[in-house]
Amino acid sequence: MYTLKKSLGQHFLKDENICKKIVAAIQQYPHQKLLEIGPGGGALTKYLLEIPGIDFKAVELDQEKIDYLQAAHPNMEKPFSEKFSVAGNFPYNISSQILFRILDWKENVEQVVGMFQKEVAQRVAAKEGSKIYGVISVLVQAFFKVEYLFEVNEKSFTPPPKVKSAVIRLLPLEKEIDMNDEQSFFRLVKTAFNQRRKTLRNAVKGLFEPEILKQEIFNKRAEQLSVQQFGELSFKMK
Repeated sequence: MYTLKKSLGQHFLKDENICKKIVAAIQQYPHQKLLEIGPGGGALTKYLLEIPGIDFKAVELDQEKIDYLQAAHPNMEKPFSEKFSVAGNFPYNISSQILFRILDWKENVEQVVGMFQKEVAQRVAAKEGSKIYGVISVLVQAFFKVEYLFEVNEKSFTPPPKVKSAVIRLLPLEKEIDMNDEQSFFRLVKTAFNQRRKTLRNAVKGLFEPEILKQEIFNKRAEQLSVQQFGELSFKMK
């Protein structure tokens, strides 16, 4: 079989009902190609492979798990480059990196249904005015609609994690928010939240001309601005 590696943040799903709920969620929207990140012991994989009419790819870093999966499911497809959906019980210690990679892939991603640490899922879905609204909230919501689907009990995993879990869905926005360019937008958001307790006037003063900084919006703190307002401000940067 296989062993669990704490260094890779491995907590494998064992609850068949949760597996089926995740697979049902991914099937609510049509897609032809599907990527599973972190298949581990294949709890989700065995159901994802049964979805009719899709090309399937799984990405796993642990060679022991790769050997196990290839033996258990020898018909998994090779990689693909067209539009695809993403599913997975994502390793919690790299969940932020996975989200940023999905942002890199956004032109090709049709849907994401993934399990995250509950606090991460809540941050991704948070709206302005919330204390947990931050960089990942704004950057993901600039390109995707976020749906907080359901929470998962620790007993659904082997071994049980010390944190709560939740499943979210990302769907590409029909119309992305207006921004000057992605590089400026990302820089503005990260700079603003880097000093989130300060007003924008102090937090991002190096990004704007003094005359622009006199505008009333700069009296606010980063967590008070909507995703759309960050996009609008990106047009006023130096």
